[in-house]
Amino acid sequence: MSNETYRQFDPWRPAPFKEEARKQIVSSHYFNVDHLTLESPQSGRFDRYVLHGNNGDSVGVLAVTSDGQIPLVEQYRIPTHRWTLEIPGGHASSPTERAQDVAVRKLREEGGYEAKEFVQFTRFIEEPSFSSQYTALFLATGLTPVERSVIGPESPRSDVRLYTVDEAMELVNNGTIVDAKTIIAIVRLHGGLLKHIKG
Repeated sequence: MSNETYRQFDPWRPAPFKEEARKQIVSSHYFNVDHLTLESPQSGRFDRYVLHGNNGDSVGVLAVTSDGQIPLVEQYRIPTHRWTLEIPGGHASSPTERAQDVAVRKLREEGGYEAKEFVQFTRFIEEPSFSSQYTALFLATGLTPVERSVIGPESPRSDVRLYTVDEAMELVNNGTIVDAKTIIAIVRLHGGLLKHIKG
């Protein structure tokens, strides 16, 4: 196997298969699921299922207090039957709610803060093998504490915990934090995100 590169990576080159049929099999508030039938010269016909997020990107908010702490929210996640520590985040409540509006709302509802400034610093595909959903991450600074809203039935006793950047990075390294958007946000912050954006 060679590491030699013959051309720059091209993410938009032609697909190696043809889409023969597509049918929506699940429709919900947050996402839809399509059943695809595809054909490949190498593999013949095969089926795949693709999840599409509704109402634009999902959002995560990396908030940093004036003394350099990050609010992480305790969330109970039904698919994995476990509590997680996550940056505030979620989905638009309507097709007209923009990603930054979601960031403002989720930071207030889940994190218990309002911020003077929001800056989007990255956008990624959550699970490209079966989903077209993107997540946009925002850095929130100039924080003021506000009263949190009720989170919902999944996390009736959720709390917000404050960690320094180094403490949060240790929670990533030791496997306590397992949520992808939170890991990406903390690694970026630990690597100098604030200096990069502000400087």
